[in-house]
Amino acid sequence: MKPDIRFRGSHYSARSLALQVLADCRQHERFVQEILDRQLGDLLARQLSDADRRLATHLAYGVLRRRGTLNALLRPFVTRRPDAVEPWLWDALHLGAYQLLLLTQVPVHAALYETVELAAQFGRPAAKGFLNGVLRACAGLVTDDWVESPAANALPLEGGKYRRLARPVLPDPDRQPVEYYAKAFGLPIWLARRWLERFGRDEAFRLGFYFAGPAALTLRVNTLRSSREQMLAALQQAGLTASPGELPLAIRLQGNANVRDLPGYAEGWFCVQDESSMKVAAALAPQPGWSILDLCAAPGGKTTHLAELLANQGHILACDIDHQRLLTLRELADRLGLTCIETICLDARKSDAPTGVFDAVLVDAPCSNTGVLGRRPEARWRLGIEDVRQLVHLQERLLRLAIDRVRPGGVIVYATCSIEPEENGELIQRLTAQGLPWRVEAEEWSRPGLPADGGYWVRLRRL
Repeated sequence: MKPDIRFRGSHYSARSLALQVLADCRQHERFVQEILDRQLGDLLARQLSDADRRLATHLAYGVLRRRGTLNALLRPFVTRRPDAVEPWLWDALHLGAYQLLLLTQVPVHAALYETVELAAQFGRPAAKGFLNGVLRACAGLVTDDWVESPAANALPLEGGKYRRLARPVLPDPDRQPVEYYAKAFGLPIWLARRWLERFGRDEAFRLGFYFAGPAALTLRVNTLRSSREQMLAALQQAGLTASPGELPLAIRLQGNANVRDLPGYAEGWFCVQDESSMKVAAALAPQPGWSILDLCAAPGGKTTHLAELLANQGHILACDIDHQRLLTLRELADRLGLTCIETICLDARKSDAPTGVFDAVLVDAPCSNTGVLGRRPEARWRLGIEDVRQLVHLQERLLRLAIDRVRPGGVIVYATCSIEPEENGELIQRLTAQGLPWRVEAEEWSRPGLPADGGYWVRLRRL
């Protein structure tokens, strides 16, 4: 098979940038947002208009969220063996099919022409005929009709709507409920099965629709530099629609926005963070002067929140195994004006963490990310059920390490972005039953979409 390809033009379009991001996501284990941020900062992408930057972001995220759905829609029209189609070409097919069937505002002719032209822009002009043939056949599924319930010819779109397809291409939801749920909403089969069994059809479908669309953009105000009232006024003056969130520091923005262009970005007035994540640092309730060990700190949203709650008075030792993501944390802390954070890169092959005794430890543990699949769409394709079991072992090791590093009477907060019980409450109950020296003081599980992302945190007091 030929090596992967890269864009060869002089400047990006929204679609060529999205295709490059998709190719990079296949080759690297980083989250799409990190890859997209890097690409948007590239000289080729700086020439894009704000509208094209937003479209590129929407396309990259959307394709990753619905990759399983797009495979199901495309497969009837691809006569080659799947492994005989180059990976970049699958990305291009996904990109075209997403525009044709899942984005109602993109005209069919634009989706077809612009996507087919990508073959030449990426140095594969001979693939234009194949792309054109498959996508034109796929376009034959498009109708402007809507239905209210799942069916083999009913495609879920964002916002709880189903588009009627010209013919059935999805599994029958009555005879194959797991298969329909997985393919219609773009979920791995193991996760579709467990969510249907655990939540029932209505709630599972609600989760499917929530994760089918973009996550809301929420800001956490840095009270050391600004206030929510000041930030809301600045956003309104800039012509943006924003409203207070449920939490005191939260602001919700409507629609898409380039974060770096928001008022107060350079001045460090805010950080992008979901409300469910904001609860984690608040649960630790740090006091100025505390020493805090943050075991899994990058990319820094919760770490910087802790520093703000400390009023920048104290010491946070922020650890991670990813040097590049720690640099992102450092850049964020510098922008927010936070000087009490020290970063240290750990060796992933060792289980050691910095020695010493701390007033508090935050364990924002690596997890399955099933509570944030809209924000981290690639996570659904990178993990299987066995990976979740391995994560639980890692989470347990981190909790035991935290116990060894916190002083008697000190606090541990354990948190995940997962909604899987074995990573959350079941783990804490099992370790408590084993006699670990802690007392559970409070815990919360947030279900996705009510109103923010899903996740879990528990506050433990060291005995």
